[in-house]
Amino acid sequence: MRQGPVALHHEISGRADGTPIVLLHGLGSSSADWTYQRPALAGRYRVIVPDLRAHGRSPRGSGRLTVEAMAADVAALLSTLEAPPVHVVGLSLGGCVALTLALEHGARVRSLTLVNTFARLTPAGPRGAVRMVTRLGLLACAPMRVVAAHVARGLFPRPEQRELYLAAVASLAGNSRRTYLASIRGLTSFDVRRRLGEVRCPTLVVAGDRDTTVPLASKRLLQQSIPGAELRVVSDSGHVTPYDQAQRFNALLLGFVDLH
Repeated sequence: MRQGPVALHHEISGRADGTPIVLLHGLGSSSADWTYQRPALAGRYRVIVPDLRAHGRSPRGSGRLTVEAMAADVAALLSTLEAPPVHVVGLSLGGCVALTLALEHGARVRSLTLVNTFARLTPAGPRGAVRMVTRLGLLACAPMRVVAAHVARGLFPRPEQRELYLAAVASLAGNSRRTYLASIRGLTSFDVRRRLGEVRCPTLVVAGDRDTTVPLASKRLLQQSIPGAELRVVSDSGHVTPYDQAQRFNALLLGFVDLH
């Protein structure tokens, strides 16, 4: 039985008469992922920032936690807001949701910006596979704060990123083990490789060159398979490019959406 959408917690800022831009966060996170983007976008756009299903302040709803269900929630939110076609920006899990929104609700999507995401989850080489296995092992037996510390170390490994690391630990540790596992299951079943050619809106793929979570090959596949898609590799950036290279990411994003 098809599950119905849930009402997503969301925040709206920026120009009331601006073209809407929707920012979709990563796994285990929330709308706080976009702290450095919202002020940069607010002068030109109507910025809509939801918490995805079972994340942040949004409810989980019933049934399996799938990327498709999350995309349907976003489509329902846009319908409620009576929004015209929107620019959609997605990081990691949020990128999968953005892709699905474009495939299943294409009339609602004006452009896509896909950040360190994929059409099918594949570890970033042997080290990435080890990190994934370690994460699953910790989820089986360790407190969520230990799981959060493991994940955050991969996102922010440098000493000068200590504040970002601590903030990520606090955010990730707030997830329940059951919900986090359900989200991972939803990601592992996600596969739209054969449908990428159906995407019809302008698409920008952004890749951090030091991303140890999603391999560059997965992002190149998006660029090669989505008609007309552009790929921009951001140097000295890991998995969370909107955080660790915020100014450069903002310039890329604005340069893209301003054209479309």
